[in-house]
Amino acid sequence: MRILVAGREGQVARALLARLAPEGHELTALEPPELDLTSRESIAAAMTAASPDLVVNAAAYTAVDRAEDQPELAQAVNATGAGWLAEAAAARGAPFVHFSTDYVFDGLKGAPYVEGDAVNPLGAYGATKEAGERAVLAANPRSVVIRTAWVCSADGANFLKTMLRLAQEREELRIVADQRGAPTFAADLAEAVARMAPRLLAAPAGDEAFGLFHLTGAPHTTWHGFTAEILDQAARRGHPRPRLVPITTAEYPTKARRPADGRLNCTKIGRVHGIAPADWRASLARCLDVLVGPVKETNT
Repeated sequence: MRILVAGREGQVARALLARLAPEGHELTALEPPELDLTSRESIAAAMTAASPDLVVNAAAYTAVDRAEDQPELAQAVNATGAGWLAEAAAARGAPFVHFSTDYVFDGLKGAPYVEGDAVNPLGAYGATKEAGERAVLAANPRSVVIRTAWVCSADGANFLKTMLRLAQEREELRIVADQRGAPTFAADLAEAVARMAPRLLAAPAGDEAFGLFHLTGAPHTTWHGFTAEILDQAARRGHPRPRLVPITTAEYPTKARRPADGRLNCTKIGRVHGIAPADWRASLARCLDVLVGPVKETNT
């Protein structure tokens, strides 16, 4: 299978390459300037050169707070460019996989969101990602849009790696405890794409294999709960374990508003594709084996 991955250095892109390469697929992973989502001409040239059977868009403008000051750039990458890429894939007859976010919701439902719930993004980032969902689904009827959240891996910059760094620098960490969601590891997203790919290649437009899906890790938690697990597991590997203090969102103001409850219901992807949310605690352990090292032996 010839697979074009938009993005090469990001967390999900790297996980996709690591997961798919051993299967012998012909992978092309491109970043700007080879593939610039703000340029329709660049997209067309990359698509012609790669001649893919499947296109996965793992590129995005993800700087949530900066997007408040750069909404036009976020829109160009997350919405317009994503739509152009989906359109170019459709012209080749290739199915398209695109990643979105829980930030398309306002977090006020009080229960995990299903795919058909009304969207109401609170900031520019969420608004551009929601616009991207619509653009992708309109441009290519054989598209899969996967909403996810709190993505982490051993690569790139993310919350997990920030907590590990701060644990070495500080005696106390003050972490928001009133925002709910679920950590999702890039390797688990890559595994989902790998499992979905054969069906996507064979399915016609209109098949239930395409459309909107939710996929995060499980179980749901808070940023504070996630941090506690990070610190506990890292401490078993000999990493420093600072005090952990819960705080409210109001005590940690940011430029962009975040949904207070971004939990996603992942039942649909299980029913349609047989994919269940991975236990993020087990995925965290595998990631910490890479970042910190194995669990230290203890004498009993």
